[in-house]
Amino acid sequence: MMLVFILLVAVAFIVLATSKLKLHPFIALLIAAYGIAISVGMGYMEIASTITKGFGGILAYIGVVIVLGTIIGVILEKSGAAIKMADVILKVVGKKRPVLAMSVIGYIVSVPVFCDSGFVILNALKRSMVRQLKVSGVAMSVALATGLFATHTLVPPTPGPIAAAGNLMVDNLGLVIIFGISISIITMLAGYFWAVRSGKIYTSGEDSLVDLEKDSEVLQKYGELPSAFKSFAPIFIPILLMATASIVKLSFGHMSDSAFYKLFIFLGNPTNALFIGLLFATMLLPKFDEERLSGWIGEGIKNAGEILIITGAGGALGAVLKASGIGTYLGDALQTLSLGIFVPFIIAAALKSAQGSSTTALVVTSTIMYPLLANLGLDSEMGKVLTVMAIGAGAMTVSHANDSFFWVVSRFSQMDVATAYKSYTMATLIQGLVTILIVYILAGILL
Repeated sequence: MMLVFILLVAVAFIVLATSKLKLHPFIALLIAAYGIAISVGMGYMEIASTITKGFGGILAYIGVVIVLGTIIGVILEKSGAAIKMADVILKVVGKKRPVLAMSVIGYIVSVPVFCDSGFVILNALKRSMVRQLKVSGVAMSVALATGLFATHTLVPPTPGPIAAAGNLMVDNLGLVIIFGISISIITMLAGYFWAVRSGKIYTSGEDSLVDLEKDSEVLQKYGELPSAFKSFAPIFIPILLMATASIVKLSFGHMSDSAFYKLFIFLGNPTNALFIGLLFATMLLPKFDEERLSGWIGEGIKNAGEILIITGAGGALGAVLKASGIGTYLGDALQTLSLGIFVPFIIAAALKSAQGSSTTALVVTSTIMYPLLANLGLDSEMGKVLTVMAIGAGAMTVSHANDSFFWVVSRFSQMDVATAYKSYTMATLIQGLVTILIVYILAGILL
């Protein structure tokens, strides 16, 4: 229980230090990481290596994507492409439902794309809609984040749910996809309703963005707006490439040695796909001069700097928590409880809260659960499918300071840490609880 106490103290420190003492999140996260490492008796020689490996590991995964996505975002904003995208989407969904539109966009994008990447490349679109429609920046940010989160943990071909289904020896992956899509729609709506509520209570830096709603002001600032294709291409071509790679990997895994397979996997790698998106973004540059090639791109790199170091510090904290054994202890303590479909949810939620990664929570919990399925009455095909859903529900409960996505959402949305906890973290709690409730009801009917 001392491990759990240490975790609670660390989380409380991060919240208080950043929200009350106004300490920079990077320093708060590092202090928490060192504090946990020393408190659990980690060897002094391995503390620094664990922190640096965690820092570097998360940046190796998402660092280049953040930089490329931020540069694309700056180009989209300065060229007027973000305004054009907002106009096109609003013509489709209507100006009365921008928050719901943001949820749906996130929901669709996160099926093939990791949450972090999806939020980064859609942030410029979100900011443009906030400015044009004078809608709450908090509501739009939480809607996008929770829409992304819904499918990220529940719907294959996202890696986490696929790995969980494989570890549980599910024969019918199509059944997992069908249930995942159906349940995650409700999960998305739960996040949407909380986003609307949060937007009425909380504010962020995005709420003070300059209003660009009037066409005359837009044209005066940007001149003639770019075409719809040029505007959408830097975002949706990378998404299309990543989605295609996921489908190819799922459907043609037996051809992994073929040139066809390798080409699509290469193009669909998030770093490669975002670089291709950047090449398409250059079509939006009105001139190839120093101001655009160096100024705009340089601004994107500068904007990415703070996000990178905070994201890396979150990765360092996650690595220390993992090495400390906190997640393992919680999993071992909970797996003996006879709570049926709630067991995988509780284990995954404990792992998610302890170490931050939803994918890790999905993979580890499914590994723990496989030998327990028969004892819990979940060893049928339907039982395995619902177990994947329960693990996915736990893997979104909750996203907080040790999750890199938490920092991507809060920094890109210009939310302080206290606001991010009250709006976004609470939204992930509600999403997780609503999802496991739906799974519990389905288990009562189908098992």
